[in-house]
Amino acid sequence: MSTSQTADSPPWLLLIHQLPAKPAYARVKIWRRLKGLGAVTVKNAVYALPCNAETREDFAWLVREIVELGGEAFTCEATLIDGLDDREVQALFDAARDEDYAEISASARDLAARRASLDTAEAHADFAAQVARLRRRLDEVVAIDFFGADGREPTKGLVSGLESEPQQEDTAMRDAPSDAGTTGKLKGRVWVTRKGVQIDRIASAWLIRRFIDEGAHFKFVAGTGYTPRPGELRFDMFEGEFTHRGDRCTFEVLVGELKALSSAEDPALTAIAQIVHDIDLKDGKYGREETAGIRTLIAGIADSQKDDERRLARGGAVLDDLYESFRGKRSGK
Repeated sequence: MSTSQTADSPPWLLLIHQLPAKPAYARVKIWRRLKGLGAVTVKNAVYALPCNAETREDFAWLVREIVELGGEAFTCEATLIDGLDDREVQALFDAARDEDYAEISASARDLAARRASLDTAEAHADFAAQVARLRRRLDEVVAIDFFGADGREPTKGLVSGLESEPQQEDTAMRDAPSDAGTTGKLKGRVWVTRKGVQIDRIASAWLIRRFIDEGAHFKFVAGTGYTPRPGELRFDMFEGEFTHRGDRCTFEVLVGELKALSSAEDPALTAIAQIVHDIDLKDGKYGREETAGIRTLIAGIADSQKDDERRLARGGAVLDDLYESFRGKRSGK
């Protein structure tokens, strides 16, 4: 739900319209406008946006455009009663934004593959221009990502990685509070992340409780525009202190931070990080044989458990066993 929406207001704003058969360009024009606003279709010629002052104004201007094109249109505020619930409508918004993020991510990976072959100043300038265009496109999608779709953080990390010099793509700690520079000083914090945790957030929370702070507390919030309170650290969320960086998921960033602080590598954690990466980013980078099974297990936990703390507990148990399995293989047990 939009941060500017009140608890007493209807959650959805609907645009219901009809366009004449001619001119043909009118349908394309209005479709593009609706897409740019982030609206989703809930029925033929019925489009929805979260209800707030800004979206009411957006639809009001669009109604005017439709009428000027010879069509008919009106808007209404709606509370869903039967047949379609709020969660299903939110899923429509998330799915639409995830499609946008997938396109941006594909372009970002193509650019990343070209980066090493840049050999002239002109090539570097062209590369920078393409990255800037990709950043503008990402900012446009984020602006209409009303509920914080899962694709946001991975895509943001990929684009941010393109904007950084390779030698700058180190640990996430440079973005964390200045007093968070050791594992000890990360204890006693409240760790904040998005509601509806999936593999990256589940694994990150497991890592935090097992290797950083056994008594860590977690807080689950809407994925947009959250400002941390004193003592809070955000992870796997927009502008979080610990989140995607380059082509690394949040769990990989945290594993890298532990390695930097302890000056030691844990092969079992590295193996789990590769599995989490492939499930979260869906790029098949590591192709471990265990990935499909863990993906199925975590998906089953998410489907059967709506409470985020329960998801962390069930997922953490799976990761405990997986970690011990990898340690056993390493030691030859």
